[in-house]
Amino acid sequence: QLQLRESGGGLVQAGGSLRLSCAASGRTINDNAMGWFRQAPGKERELVAAISGLGYLGGVTYYVDSVKGRFTITRDDAKNQLYLQMDSLKPEDTAVYYCAARPVRSMMVAEQYYDAWGQGTQVTVSS
Repeated sequence: QLQLRESGGGLVQAGGSLRLSCAASGRTINDNAMGWFRQAPGKERELVAAISGLGYLGGVTYYVDSVKGRFTITRDDAKNQLYLQMDSLKPEDTAVYYCAARPVRSMMVAEQYYDAWGQGTQVTVSS
C-alpha cells in the first residue's frame, strides 16, 4: 500500500519561499499521477498543482491560476519523491498542504480521483 509523508512546511514572510517534499513508501510512484492539494481554514480543499506520470506525455503539469508562475511541481521517481517549490509566497497561500497520488499516470483535478493521501503539512505566510 502506498504511503505518503509530507515535510517542509513552516512559517515564512510574504515574498519568501518554501520547498515541500513528499516521500512515498510501500511501492514506487512511477505509474502514478501526483498532486499537491491545500485546504485553508473554512475553505474546501483544492488542487494546487499536479504532474502526470513521466511515461504519460513526458510528465504534464497543471497549476491552479492563483499559483501559476510562483509554484513549481517536480518529481524524482528514482527517489520516490514529489516536490513543490513555492516562491513569492502570499498570505493567501496559508493552508495545510497535502500530497496525493492517483492510481494511473494521467492527472485529474478533482480530489475523488486520488486514492492515497499524506497527513498534510502546515504552511503559514505572514504579511
